[in-house]
Amino acid sequence: HITIGPHFHGLGALTAVQQDTISSAIAATPGTQHYLTQAADNLSLPGLDSSNGGAQITAYGGGDPAWSGLVLISGGWYAQSPGVREIDVNTLFLTDTKTAVGDTYTLVNGTHKVTAKIVGEVFQPGNDVSIYMSQATLTAIDPTVTGPASFAVSLRPGVSADDYSVALQNTLGNSYFVGTGGGGQALVAIITLVTMLTLLIIAIAGLGVLNTVALQIREKAHDIGIFKALGMTPRQTLSMVVCSVGITGLVAGIVAVPVGILLHHNVLPAMASAANSGIPQSVMSVYSAPEMVLLGLAGLVIAIAGALAPASWAARSRTATALRTE
Repeated sequence: HITIGPHFHGLGALTAVQQDTISSAIAATPGTQHYLTQAADNLSLPGLDSSNGGAQITAYGGGDPAWSGLVLISGGWYAQSPGVREIDVNTLFLTDTKTAVGDTYTLVNGTHKVTAKIVGEVFQPGNDVSIYMSQATLTAIDPTVTGPASFAVSLRPGVSADDYSVALQNTLGNSYFVGTGGGGQALVAIITLVTMLTLLIIAIAGLGVLNTVALQIREKAHDIGIFKALGMTPRQTLSMVVCSVGITGLVAGIVAVPVGILLHHNVLPAMASAANSGIPQSVMSVYSAPEMVLLGLAGLVIAIAGALAPASWAARSRTATALRTE
């Protein structure tokens, strides 16, 4: 996501001219998928731990709050119809206030009170209480926040956030600030790390198979020599060695897949709980049937890849040399 706001505007709302300027620049910049206005506030509300700095309140406007990119654990997004008072909150809010999705909660700020229905739980881990509501609801509880202070833009798939922000900055000029959240770079770093670890595990598994098969061939070199003397061809020798580990690799893959999924379904909720959050079902249900079949066959592929080198050596070995091996 890209965040846009004017430099040195303090905490006040954007003027109508500023909003029009930013909206026009966003609409004119290629790569825009959606954009929302956003207002922010911080309030100490009943039932919340004041030591955490109060509740971080965000009010989206100008479109569907689902465009914010935030994921819901349960429920739906608040309605923006006039007079409707609905809010979405993170898990920490529900824990602190002992409420649940579907309950009502009264927001109190001095003499201002607004009773709103909790319609959704947002995946927003951390130690901060987060509340999301319409601009009208935020203004009702805190009249000092009269409008949005910035814009949030989501980009089309494949669009570079850095290139987009540079183009938008050039359009708006130095009077406005265009910033990226940095989440894209962090995601790339995480995916790169996971990929490297996965490749390392595959390499270790393949080397383990290679070492085991090489030792077995050394131990059974004499038997292989007898088979060769009786007419076993190099192709048959290669097939025999590979098949001896292929079944084990297939069984290992079939066993490892459900064990890995079970581990995934236990570790992720524990990690989310440590971060004061629930976890969306979309994060849990990430394995389709074809993917599980391919993962199960990965054990067979690794076993065959690890056995090919020593199996080729056994196939090329001379019969006389193998028969002299003790």
